[in-house]
This record gives sequence, structure tokens and C-alpha cells, in this order.
Amino acid sequence: MTNILKKEIALFTPSFSNKKKENFYTEISVLLRAGINLKDALSLLRDNQKKEKHQIFYTEMVEALVSGKPFSEVIRNKKEFTEYEYHSLKIGEETGTTAKITEELGKFFSRKNEQRRNLLNALTYPIIILVTAALVVIFMLRLVVPMFQDIFKQNNVELPGITNFIIAASDFIKDYGWYVLLFLICLVVLGKIYGDNERFKRKKGYLQLKMPYIGNFIKSVYMAQFTQAVTLLTASKVPVLNSIELVRQMIDFFPLKEALANVEKGILKGESLSQSLSQNKIFDHRMVALVKVAEETNQTEFIFERLNQQYDIEVQQKSKLLSTLLEPMIIVVVGAIVGIILVAMYLPMFKLGSVLG
Repeated sequence: MTNILKKEIALFTPSFSNKKKENFYTEISVLLRAGINLKDALSLLRDNQKKEKHQIFYTEMVEALVSGKPFSEVIRNKKEFTEYEYHSLKIGEETGTTAKITEELGKFFSRKNEQRRNLLNALTYPIIILVTAALVVIFMLRLVVPMFQDIFKQNNVELPGITNFIIAASDFIKDYGWYVLLFLICLVVLGKIYGDNERFKRKKGYLQLKMPYIGNFIKSVYMAQFTQAVTLLTASKVPVLNSIELVRQMIDFFPLKEALANVEKGILKGESLSQSLSQNKIFDHRMVALVKVAEETNQTEFIFERLNQQYDIEVQQKSKLLSTLLEPMIIVVVGAIVGIILVAMYLPMFKLGSVLG
């Protein structure tokens, strides 16, 4: 069961997912380091593909290489890849370090996938408990409460306010339950359909940041991705301004994208990177202080690598804590709801017993 929960959810995701990218870059790096040229490496990967669409995908890349295009241009012409990947590979080709760059890209997507799994692991078990508990409450409201309601009607028992409220909730579930379920399904489907809409992404991103604890957790996940990407680009001797621009194109979290756009504007005005970062609330004081040290000591790559390690550890710790906190909270809340339902149903029973007695 645990292995199933850890698998990447493929529904509504591109055919060349981040998991496939991790394997793609890691395998390319290994083959290049073994002395195999790029065309043969891609041909070997193509021969290992089981699905026809993936075989066609690799065949197109091999044919483009044979026609004389560099690997970075081949990647750029594929919608499955980002500008960040294109520029990283282009730098690798210009400096003769393609094997190193593909290895770093493999590590980048490996960490990105690990962070996503941490988030899924943190939320999966509490969500299962929440759904199960919700089904229990619905079962009680839909089947148990009506049985008591019939008894109360037959004996003309005067009902307290809490009992009337629970009965009203039961009637609502009975009359409109399927409409509510259909509405929730429509919300999920619309969320997937309009997931690429910029306005939707902006509202979703800022709403996530406002969520207690979960907002900070999601922020840490994207900060880990940001610092890792900058580490790779600075190691490849990409100027800071270009690094920020490339990372902005790669990041899919709108609050961070907008913050990086503001950082770009600040640098173009002549501000230092630390000054530009300090003007955006999404970047914490720790990052600003360390980046300022990096600028003074010319240790940008080292500092961002250390920041990335810190955010990675923070993501792991928060994911474990999130799972630990959510489980008992959900159990307590659901237990309180079930208790209220039972009390609401049994209060009139005591009154009925005294009347019959």
C-alpha cells in the first residue's frame, strides 16, 4: 500500500513527466560518461521504451541530432522541456560539460520528485482518515439519524435545539447530498481544465500561502527548487540576472514567479541581488543575509548550495510534522462531530423514557 501511495500521480500530467525527466537525464549522463556519443545514447534509450509514443519521441530527437542540430536545440523544439533545461544544456555544450550538466539536471528532477513525494506522503494518510471519517458522518446522518427521527415523530417528543439542527443536517444530506458531490467533482475537473490559466494560478498560489502551516511548507518546497536551480546555473557561470530569469520561467508557483520578476527589475535598476530579494516578502531574512554574504565574498554557488540543503532538510522535517499533526487533529474533530450527533439523538430519548415511565 505504501509503494502505491508513493507513485507519482499521472492523471492530467504530461506524457514526459518529471519522473521520466529524472531517469532521462540520469541515464544520458551515465552513457556519456561511459564514452557513448549522444546519438547512440538516445538510440539506446529509445530501444528500452515500451510505449510506441515514447519510441517516436526519442526517434524524433535522434533524427534531429543526425540532421546537425545541437542537443540543446533539439530539447528547445520539444514542448515537454523548459527554457531552463535548454539554457543549461547549451552552456554544457559550450563548455564541454554536457555529461556534468545532464547529471545535475537528473539530480534537480530527483529532488523535485522527492519533494513532491514528501508532500504526498504528508497529506495522503490524513486525507484517507478524513475521507473515511466523512463517510462515517454521512452514514450516520443519512441512515442512523432518520431512524431516531421516526421514533421522535411517532411519540411527539419535544426536541432540543441541537437535535433539530442535526435533523436539519440529515435532511439536507438526504435531499441535496448528490448535488453537493456533483458540485465537488465539477470543481476538481474545472481545476484541472483551467490549471494553466494565469489568473487561476495566481489566486491558487496566494491562497496556498495563506493556509496555516501548509502555506509555509509549500513555500519551503519551492524555495528548495529555486535555490537548487540557481546553484546549477551559477556553477555553469551563468550571470545572476540570466539565472533569475531562467528560474522564473521554470518555477510554476505564481507568488515566486512574480517575486523573481520584481527581483529582475531591481537588478536592472542597479540594485544588488540581496537588496532586490529583501523587497519581496516571500524571501526570508536567512536567504537575504546569506546572499549578501555571498556577494561580499564571491561565494554565490557555495551559499546557494548550502541554502538548498537547508531547505531540503526543512521540507523533510515539515512533511513529517504535517503528517503527525493532521492525523490526531482530524480524529479529534471527527470524534467531536460523532459525539455531538449521538448526544443530539439521545437527549430526546431520555425525555421520551421519562414520559413513558
